[in-house]
Amino acid sequence: MSEIVDIEAQEGLPPGHPATKKRKSRAWHLAQVLIAVVVVVLCFAYAIPKFASYSEVWTEVKTMTPFEVLLLLLATALNLVTYWWQNMVSIPNLSLWKAAVNNQTSTSVANTMPGGAYIAIAVSYEMYRAWGYKGSDVGVSVAVTSVLNIYAKLLLPVVALALIVLSGRANGALVGASSVGILVLAVSVVLFGLILWKKPFAYRIGNGFARAGMWVARLVGRPKTFEWGDAAVRWRRHMIDLLVARWLALSSSTIISHLTLYLVMLMALRFCGVSNDEVTWAQVLGVFAIGRLLTALPITPGGLGVVEVAYIGGIILAGRGHTTVPAEVFQAQAAAGVLVFRALTYGIQIPIGAITYLVWRTKKSWRVPASATLPAA
Repeated sequence: MSEIVDIEAQEGLPPGHPATKKRKSRAWHLAQVLIAVVVVVLCFAYAIPKFASYSEVWTEVKTMTPFEVLLLLLATALNLVTYWWQNMVSIPNLSLWKAAVNNQTSTSVANTMPGGAYIAIAVSYEMYRAWGYKGSDVGVSVAVTSVLNIYAKLLLPVVALALIVLSGRANGALVGASSVGILVLAVSVVLFGLILWKKPFAYRIGNGFARAGMWVARLVGRPKTFEWGDAAVRWRRHMIDLLVARWLALSSSTIISHLTLYLVMLMALRFCGVSNDEVTWAQVLGVFAIGRLLTALPITPGGLGVVEVAYIGGIILAGRGHTTVPAEVFQAQAAAGVLVFRALTYGIQIPIGAITYLVWRTKKSWRVPASATLPAA
């Protein structure tokens, strides 16, 4: 970063010049891409083969029957539909196919680009606005569904820990992760409750997050100014109205989407040979819950590489001492189950998203004229 500043000084450009900001932005974006590539390569070329070779993994994958593959595909399809349902619940009068196009396209962006989760929100917002939805409706939808998904991710380790303790097969790693989840969940629930309780709290908390966001932006060399206090106050009323009217459907769609995703993982592991005697369904839930937390880390798109290593390592750790087959076979089965799960719930999203993007670009009848687009608030 200092080298960029020196070059700018030599060229006589002031620090705040647009060209300066553009170069810094490009440098940061390049750094993100390089870091993501290095992490993904290390995970797939070095870390995963330490558990099992890809030839051993493929041997276990081939043990699945056509009927098991069909069941996995049906479970994956069910999981996708739950995400569309959540969008339909949070956006007034949104049709199933629009929800599908919006969700799949934005998910594909999130799964392929560094910092893709933030870009995906912008893509989703552009689609909704082109279809004539108000900016306030879109903003509240993003805020509410994001909060509920975060709560679900934080709650999962807590539930999994309780189930594992009851089964008598708890371990220190899961206890530690669950404890962190409980603490973060408690703090976030209190903050969200204060936002909904009174306007002054909403304003202060919004400004607090804005200051934190500006600090992070400066830290990564991309200084920005955020004014989130007034936005928090504006959205507070909309969020209350949405939650009061649709709290049951919102919470149900969120819970079901996470549980169906877990179901795909559990089925993939079972079909690849990991039995309940080796790793119980509750332990699989615990590993799944920790992996879901890792997807929030913006190291690689969709946690690619990092999540796979965490899942495989977690399943092997959970089954240590309980395997009914040789250790190397169990490790290959665990790796096979995880990689099949990620191929279905991460990899398959990308080509589907490419198709839905083409639908978005060509389906002009869904769009409203620019002059007829509803106001932002």
